[in-house]
Amino acid sequence: MKLYNSMTRKKEEFVPIEPGKVKMYSCGPTVYNFFHIGNARPFIIFDTLRRYFEYRGYDVQFVQNFTDIDDKVINKANAEGVTYDVIADRYIKEYFTDAKGLGIRPATVHPRATETMDAIIDIVKKLVDNGHAYAAPNGDVYFRTKSFAEYGKLSHQPLDELQAGARISVGELKEDPMDFAVWKAAKPGEPSWESPWGQGRPGWHIECSAMVNKYLGKTIDIHSGGKDLIFPHHENEIAQSECANGCTFANYWLHNGFLTIDNEKMSKSKGNFFMVREAAEVYGYETIRMFMLSAQYRSPLNYSEESLMMAKQSLARLYTAAENLQFLLDHQTGDVMTETEQAKAASFDQYRQKFIDAMDDDLNTADALAAVFELVREINTAVKDPNCTHAFVQTCFDRMMELCGVLGLVDHLEKKTIDSEIEDLIAQRTAAKKAKNFAEADRIRDYLLNEKGIIIKDTRQGTQWSYKES
Repeated sequence: MKLYNSMTRKKEEFVPIEPGKVKMYSCGPTVYNFFHIGNARPFIIFDTLRRYFEYRGYDVQFVQNFTDIDDKVINKANAEGVTYDVIADRYIKEYFTDAKGLGIRPATVHPRATETMDAIIDIVKKLVDNGHAYAAPNGDVYFRTKSFAEYGKLSHQPLDELQAGARISVGELKEDPMDFAVWKAAKPGEPSWESPWGQGRPGWHIECSAMVNKYLGKTIDIHSGGKDLIFPHHENEIAQSECANGCTFANYWLHNGFLTIDNEKMSKSKGNFFMVREAAEVYGYETIRMFMLSAQYRSPLNYSEESLMMAKQSLARLYTAAENLQFLLDHQTGDVMTETEQAKAASFDQYRQKFIDAMDDDLNTADALAAVFELVREINTAVKDPNCTHAFVQTCFDRMMELCGVLGLVDHLEKKTIDSEIEDLIAQRTAAKKAKNFAEADRIRDYLLNEKGIIIKDTRQGTQWSYKES
C-alpha cells in the first residue's frame, strides 16, 4: 500500500513500525458546537482508512481527541451561563450522534484534553527542563521555535518566511514572535489546573502531542487531519514532540484536500457555512458519506446540490441491488452452485482486486467505488436468470457487502418484514394480473402505495416491494 506523505511530498510504501499493527492519530473536534460539513471530510476519510487497514488484516490502534477546554468552549459556556464541561459534554454527545449517522466508528480511544492534564504537564515540563520552552513572568509557557532547527519541515516553509508573518499579541511575553504557547496562565474566572508554573490550562497544540505519547507512544505510524492543520498545528506538534522525546513523531503525515461550497470557500459571511446535522436533514447522513468518498481524498471537493443528488442516486443503486439480492435469498433454492455459477462467482475476484488496487494507491476511494459499481452491474445481470441457485445469490450478496462494508456504505440495510394483510394483498394482485384483471391489480397497487407506503415492482423473479421514502 502506498500513501502520500505530506512530509516528503510523495507516495511512499507503507511500512508499519510493528508488523501487522498500525498506530494512527487523527485530530478531532473542538466541542463547542455541532461539527460542520468541512469537518466531516477528514472524519469520514480517516475512518475509511482505518476500516481498510482492518480489512487487510492489521490491528489498528486509532486515537481521535476531543478538545474540551479552549477559548471557544469557555466563551460558549459564559454566554449560556454554564460551566465549560456542560458545553463539552453536550457537543461530544452530539458528535457521536452525527458520527454514527455518517458511519464513522468510534476510535479505539477518544481522549479529552481535560482528562490528559498529567501527560500534558509532563511534556511541558520536559520542554522547559531541556531548554526548548520557557516560563514567562505571567505564568505562560512558550516553546522556543528557533531551538528546533527543522521547524517548517512539514509545511515546507523556511523559518525566515514564517517569521515574517509572526507577531506578538497583546498580553504575550514571548522571547520571539515565532514562539507559541504550550501552557496558558489562568485568567480571572476561567477554569484552570495546578502546574509547576501556577494555575493555567494547556495550549491547543500540546494536547495532541501528550495524547499521542500517552496512548500510542513516542513515534506513531500515521498522523492525519485536514490540510488546514499542516501549519501551524501539525508543524508545532512535530517541534514540541521531537524536542521532548528526541525521536521522529510520525512516519506518515496524511492530509485531505479542502471542501468548497458551490465552488466558494465556506464562510459564515457568505451564508454557506452549515453543519452536518443540517445537511443530513436534507440529503441523509449516508449520502454525505458517499459524496465524500466520490473523490480521492487529497483532491479538492465541491459540495453542491447537484453533487449531493448524484451521490444520493449512486447510493440508491447500491441499496436497490442489495435489496434485490435479499429478496432472491428468500425465494431461491439450491445449496450448491452450478458449474456456470461457479465460473461466474470466480470472475467476481477481478473486481475485488480492482478495489484493492485502488485503495492501495493512496486510498483512491473514487476508483474503489467504480470497482464496486462494476461488480454490482455484473451481479445484477447474473441474477436475472430465474433458475439461479440460493448459493449463488448468497455469494453475490456477500461479495457486494464485503466491499461496501470497507467503505462504510449500505450500513442500514434491514431485513424487511411484511405483515399478513400486505402479503395477502400482493397475492391478490398477482392473481388479478394472471386473470388479466388489470384494473383490480392497479387498484391494489395504488392502495399499497398510498395507504401503506409500499412500492410494488414486477420482476422476472416475481413481485418485489420496498418502502416509499419519507
